[in-house]
Amino acid sequence: MTIAVYPGSFDPVTNGHIDIATRAARLFNKLVIGIYDTPDKRILFSTEERVELTRRAVAHIPNVEVTSFTSLTVDFAKEMGAKVLVRGLRMVTDFEREFEMSLMNKKLYPDLELVCLMTGLQYQFLSSSLLKEVAGLGGDVQNLVPEFVASALKEKLGSES
Repeated sequence: MTIAVYPGSFDPVTNGHIDIATRAARLFNKLVIGIYDTPDKRILFSTEERVELTRRAVAHIPNVEVTSFTSLTVDFAKEMGAKVLVRGLRMVTDFEREFEMSLMNKKLYPDLELVCLMTGLQYQFLSSSLLKEVAGLGGDVQNLVPEFVASALKEKLGSES
């Protein structure tokens, strides 16, 4: 059985994340979405909220599990029994960052392979950071996230997102 880990902050989960998870779940027996508990960036949603929103977003995919983690990603992957790390790529800058992290991860966990999935064209511009900025300024994000995530953003930001 091949287990893959798809790590990230998912603050919040977007349709782009769901697209990558859906496609990765078709490639591997089990996909574990790992929500990093303490990212080195400002987060809007608590870890518990991010886990719950992501669980709801992927509930339709039977071989996907969502959990949080606080360790190095490679240690989390080992703990999950994963041999594959899944990442989504939107643009060249994503590739450069993923390439750099992949080299370090390979040093720390030589048996871990990186699989990068190119984002769908409709999501190439989409990032959680940009989404939060647009939602915070009252922009419409309804077609970029599940309805319940748009509602959570509206509630959290007090805007008309």
